[in-house]
Amino acid sequence: MRKVNTKDVEEEVWDSPKGKFKGAGKQISLALGRRPQSTDLHERHPFDVEIARIPPGATPYPYHSHSAQWEFYHVISGRGVVRHEAGSMQVETGDAFIFKPGEAHAISNNGDEDLLMYVVADNPIGESWYYPDSQKWGVLSPERCFIRSDSLDYFDGEE
Repeated sequence: MRKVNTKDVEEEVWDSPKGKFKGAGKQISLALGRRPQSTDLHERHPFDVEIARIPPGATPYPYHSHSAQWEFYHVISGRGVVRHEAGSMQVETGDAFIFKPGEAHAISNNGDEDLLMYVVADNPIGESWYYPDSQKWGVLSPERCFIRSDSLDYFDGEE
């Protein structure tokens, strides 16, 4: 058994180059020994746990969907707004919600205190992401890269 106390897990803080996106998180699964690039499920872990912190007025990531990953959120404290395919919804302390593969989403803190959430995601191998606003894809190949292209016929370049 591996054990950590979340108060001892260092928080990772990030922001985008122009500052539009910013957030922070404690990577609990990594602290418990998760090896994200491994294909061995004993090392990879079947799910990833993060304590996400979004400062007031911030959005940590662009609006996006996952090709294979599920994401579960539980609001520990604060309030925010979740953008999803049908519009947007307010969330607050105690709310729990989930996104299945293919459901685009983004979370923003529209409150005046930090928005803290548990985020639990499964770890599918071969995951990719789609960003509807910028019409680009993110893929692991073997490192993360982002692409944008016109649609192609399935057999294009094959015959």
